[in-house]
Amino acid sequence: MGSRRKARICALQTLYLMDICSMSFEHAWQIVWHAAQTAATPEDFAHDLAYGSALNRDSIDKLIMRFAENWELGRMAAIDRNILRLCTYEMLHYPRTPISVIIDEGVEIAKEYSTNDSGKFVNGILDKIKSERSPET
Repeated sequence: MGSRRKARICALQTLYLMDICSMSFEHAWQIVWHAAQTAATPEDFAHDLAYGSALNRDSIDKLIMRFAENWELGRMAAIDRNILRLCTYEMLHYPRTPISVIIDEGVEIAKEYSTNDSGKFVNGILDKIKSERSPET
């Protein structure tokens, strides 16, 4: 597993703790980072993904809801909801990362950490959200 994948998983775990346990970002981040500290996980990237996703949660959720036809955030599996938040943030704020990489990472993480159908679900919504990213120049 690559270091950026590990960073994305740390960010996802932070968002998940915030969502499920109503923890502050700082508390959730400390727990996750303490458990995951390895030289192979880039802390700055993981922290920025988690913090940026948490900070922009309301606008990200509105964007997800625009493209999640017949779904409410509360009905989604918590892990899927947070993968969508994380990937949406990365799409909008990391223009150097190819969208195909972001979507593929989200799908693979969903397959590993969520239900059998989560990969398809995450892929379908992220594929629609990708249109929101400014064209690369």
